[in-house]
Amino acid sequence: MAEAARRRGGSRSDERRSGERRSADQLFDRELDHLPPEARWREWMHRVEATIFAASEPVTRETLARIVGRSCSIDLLIDDIREELRGRPYDLVAIAGGFRHLTRPAYGDAIRAAFGTDEQEQKNLSQSEVLVLMCIAYFQPITRGELSSFFGKEVSRDLIGHLRGAGLIASGPRSPTPGAPYTYVTTKEFLLEFGLDTLRDLPDFDALEDAGLLSKEKLLAGDIMPGFSGPGESSADADE
Repeated sequence: MAEAARRRGGSRSDERRSGERRSADQLFDRELDHLPPEARWREWMHRVEATIFAASEPVTRETLARIVGRSCSIDLLIDDIREELRGRPYDLVAIAGGFRHLTRPAYGDAIRAAFGTDEQEQKNLSQSEVLVLMCIAYFQPITRGELSSFFGKEVSRDLIGHLRGAGLIASGPRSPTPGAPYTYVTTKEFLLEFGLDTLRDLPDFDALEDAGLLSKEKLLAGDIMPGFSGPGESSADADE
């Protein structure tokens, strides 16, 4: 009985907190109908910019829609904010499915000179790891065995483990092939690291080849990276 009473008490407490949130939500004026159109738009701009500035992660359109009127276009609002930031050392960018303030690349040297290099924030990837990550990004979900066949050289568990440890890839669905090995997919951290909003923002594969950054012929022949596996890496094919 005591346990049941605690549960009822907890349920009433949860309902009370939910009611308080709803009440606070109702008190927040999204529409700002009392303001003239120009002042209303300006206040929405300020709300959106303040929210993005305060957030530690990219802020989604759904989140921003909670602080502006129903008739407000988030994209037009973002465009106006970005226009006002033109000439400033930072910008408002679409990244990892949301919006975030980012310093313009031209000021990277000044920031590093001021604060030094934070090694914990850097993803120190080898050329082999970058190539594997690139292939996962373009062909996900993909297994380690498929990656090895793609490169014509073994892609070790250690290499996959380093990319996972960096938060750039994660396990995808099991492959329907015999043994049902794990597949690998990129993560939100991957989008953040490379400044992408979605995977659709990846460079066109043919454009990479035209720029001399990738050779399909060498890739398919396994000649893109001599000594790809590296000394002491496993030659097992199966994933665990």
